[in-house]
Amino acid sequence: MLLLRRLRYLFKMSLAVSLRRALLLLLSGAIFILTVLYWNQGVIKTQSYNEAQLRPHLQKDRSSAPIPLEKSWTYKCDNDRCVRVNYNKNGANVKRVSFISCSMTCGDINIWPHPTSKSLVSGHTLRFSVEDVQLRLDTPHREVRKRLKLAFDVLVRQLRQIQQLEYAAPRAEEISSVSEPASKSTDGAASPLASGLFSSTFGSHRSGDLDSLHVKLSVHESGELDFNLDNDESYELATSFEHRRLTVHIRAKSFFGARHGLATLQQLIWYDDEERLLCTYASSLINDAPKFRYRGLMLDTSRHFFSVDAIKRTISAMGLAKLNRFHWHITDAQSFPYISRHYPELAEHGAYSDSETYSEQDVREVTEYAKIFGVQVLLEIDAPAHAGNGWDWGPKRGLGELSLCINQQPWSFYCGEPPCGQLNPKNNHTYLILQRLYEEFLQLTGPTDIFHLGGDEVNLDCWAQYFNDTDLRGLWCDFMLQSNARLKVANGNVAPKHVVVWSSALTNTKCLPNSQFVVQVWGGSTWQENYDLLDNGYNIIFSHVDAWYLDCGFGSWRATGDAACSPYRTWQNVYKHRPWERMRLDKKRRKQVLGGEACLWTEQVDEGQLDNRLWPRVAALAERLWSDPNDDHDFDVVPPEVFRRISVFRNRLVELGIKAEALFPKYCAQNPGECI
Repeated sequence: MLLLRRLRYLFKMSLAVSLRRALLLLLSGAIFILTVLYWNQGVIKTQSYNEAQLRPHLQKDRSSAPIPLEKSWTYKCDNDRCVRVNYNKNGANVKRVSFISCSMTCGDINIWPHPTSKSLVSGHTLRFSVEDVQLRLDTPHREVRKRLKLAFDVLVRQLRQIQQLEYAAPRAEEISSVSEPASKSTDGAASPLASGLFSSTFGSHRSGDLDSLHVKLSVHESGELDFNLDNDESYELATSFEHRRLTVHIRAKSFFGARHGLATLQQLIWYDDEERLLCTYASSLINDAPKFRYRGLMLDTSRHFFSVDAIKRTISAMGLAKLNRFHWHITDAQSFPYISRHYPELAEHGAYSDSETYSEQDVREVTEYAKIFGVQVLLEIDAPAHAGNGWDWGPKRGLGELSLCINQQPWSFYCGEPPCGQLNPKNNHTYLILQRLYEEFLQLTGPTDIFHLGGDEVNLDCWAQYFNDTDLRGLWCDFMLQSNARLKVANGNVAPKHVVVWSSALTNTKCLPNSQFVVQVWGGSTWQENYDLLDNGYNIIFSHVDAWYLDCGFGSWRATGDAACSPYRTWQNVYKHRPWERMRLDKKRRKQVLGGEACLWTEQVDEGQLDNRLWPRVAALAERLWSDPNDDHDFDVVPPEVFRRISVFRNRLVELGIKAEALFPKYCAQNPGECI
């Protein structure tokens, strides 16, 4: 019996061990199979990801390009107008002509803004690729040379974008290649922004008409790179073609003119989706210079915050339109997003959040970027009004009340819109803070002959609560003059030649010297102040609310009260506004008009609407201020050729990633002149 029990026990133990071994074997097999499946899945995913990276056309074909292909239509030029014709490639005996190629070769020169003098381009066009573009610099000025290289880099990068290289299928041998060619420069420097698979796009450049396109930039006279209202922005562009080589020679007296020449060159080039190459004219001659010295755009970044990338995107479009002043209304009563080196409390108490702020590095980055596009950044802290949130920490620091009426109700008694806030004109600490802020701004933006002090919409009833025994108009004058004195100290005891203030009922008190102060006139174009300010000897910048305020026409954002301004300002309203003509100004008064500026206040605008609120309406202003074209049409009618050119310019903006507003139904764009 004992032996039998032992045999049974050994059998059970052996069976258990066998079962455990079998289970372990099955488990190991399952793990192995799952591991193989997992790694196979991972390899498939990795291969798919790498393939998509290397061959973007697998994920993003030409149907997703900014301007869709229109293979079913061809265009012919008839009486300087492109006519759309149905195209059957199977039965056609002629090559399809794309809309852009027709637009660029039919009728007047298709540049925006239109050159100020007569321009000539040939009907003969040439095909090429970005890889053919080379740079030659002809200037004795070292810093100008550096800046021109950067501007050329931008041109090549944007041409690459226009050529739609990211939508093209590279050849297999190029996918396996590690090195990528860069755009060529005759001084041996490769373009850092232009590197990419240039030759991969549409085959060898030998399929085009050029072996090389040389861009020669000549700047001999001035090495000036600092902005001032006397910068010479003129340029001459001439091209010559010989032995499969096109030379584009841009001559200018300064960097600023040469850069405008590059902007014009960019618009003399277009992408033909039938040829699948870039095209340009075999010969051209353009002499050009602006009519007005100040051509600006103001963006309010207090009522809503805008990222540095959004601001830079806006500036790049300004450069293409030859605008030259970016007026950055960086703070207001709603928020104080700028982080001051001397007074960080302003942003700590005034920014919407930690992520919605601008550091000194952010401002410097925007400023340096803008210089490449010939755009000056003008920072403004509005004062004394529009200064609430961000200024309420004075008592905690023993500095007293820096601002008064902060968030006071009912707001309509004490400010133009909520929240209220107005700087304390009798607190010396307020002026010291402004001085330090001016110092920081000047250090970030560089030497300048123009500075904006604000001065908008001062509410005397706010001050009257505290200084009812004082001449309140005189108090405003004292504030502006003291602020100007602090600006001089901040600028190394050198007074800027031009100090800008917003127009108001107070600017006609004549207390501000007309030899230095410039008034930015934002009221209605028919208001008497327009004439009075000129008669009082002030230089002015027009920003009329009834024409160049781009935030108007979207209804009231408050529960009570009317909309701030209405109706919507169309691009035609912007374009047709010529206040110097309507006012019948004589030569003396015209010289007092420095230029104009479109304004975008952002109560109802955030980053999502920025592009289409600005463009292409700002472009309409750009042409008005650059060439101010004369026409024989009624003041309220825009000539048909202007519709044609601005439509093409709007498409150029879209090609560069600017989400510009549509001008009219696409049918009208495809059939120029039929909808006007």
